[in-house]
Amino acid sequence: MARIKVPRKSTAMDMTAMCDVAFLLLTFFILTAKIRQDDPLHVDVPASTVTQIVPDDNIATLSVGQNKIFFGIEGTDIRIQLLEEMAKKYNLPAFTPDEEKRFSSIPTFGVPLNQLKQFIALDEEGRKTFPQPGVPTDSTANNELSNWIYEARIVTRNLKNQELRFAIKGNAKDEFPAYKKVVDVLQKQSINKFSLITSLKTK
Repeated sequence: MARIKVPRKSTAMDMTAMCDVAFLLLTFFILTAKIRQDDPLHVDVPASTVTQIVPDDNIATLSVGQNKIFFGIEGTDIRIQLLEEMAKKYNLPAFTPDEEKRFSSIPTFGVPLNQLKQFIALDEEGRKTFPQPGVPTDSTANNELSNWIYEARIVTRNLKNQELRFAIKGNAKDEFPAYKKVVDVLQKQSINKFSLITSLKTK
């Protein structure tokens, strides 16, 4: 009896579902990605062999360079609440909701409080050219950096129920006194544990 030959057919895969998944993933990553903004203070950080990554939230960064100190903190809700608390502390006119929203998008700044409203009113390009003298740390009676740090710790504890962590980002060519000024401010508030931001040392 003759054997019946079954005709061979080429296999075909429907890739529609795979394309849908790929585009959904791509859309997700684009929408959730954090846009990296340029630092207003260029800092050439020292090299190190440690590869521990600085966390993306619950951290405040103190940038040191050119005899200036810049302050930055993560979290839009924390920035808004922190701005309100600093305005109360220094008896400043209340910031408008628009000013608070603008401030919440500024990752780091280096201006005294009496220039902050003017700084917030600028657009992103204007802030790049605005002369930022650094957050004042000169006077013990009016140490604005110390108050920013103190209020930031309280706001983080109230909103996140966590202790705020600190990182110092300094220029590799700066001398010890520039760092000591920042460390002294931290230690006066019994903050003895903080991170130093470095770049990876090459072989």
